[in-house]
Amino acid sequence: MRRFKFAAFAVLMCSLTMSAGSKQKGTTILKDLQPAGTTDKKSKNQIYDFTFTTAGNNYTCRTSHETKMKATDFIVGENVGFELDGDNGKLKNVAGKAVKCKIVRVEKVAASQN
Repeated sequence: MRRFKFAAFAVLMCSLTMSAGSKQKGTTILKDLQPAGTTDKKSKNQIYDFTFTTAGNNYTCRTSHETKMKATDFIVGENVGFELDGDNGKLKNVAGKAVKCKIVRVEKVAASQN
């Protein structure tokens, strides 16, 4: 009985590890880009929230105070390359400028009811 419990536990842990490590990569359209929070003497760089849709989900990805970027480098409505790895994200515009961010919100896209 102990061996069965251990085997079941091992299978469960392996499946959780495999699903947690899923990576997504591709191209999508940038839906929105908004400033988030404020700057101060300690945190001089503005934080930004990127919003995009992929794989049936809407994602909001937030930069950190350590990330220096120009908001005008990312144009809403244009294609961006994305990489998702757990709660880490990376967006790359058509000019090749990339920014790292953290996924702070995931929303399931509602299926259209016609």
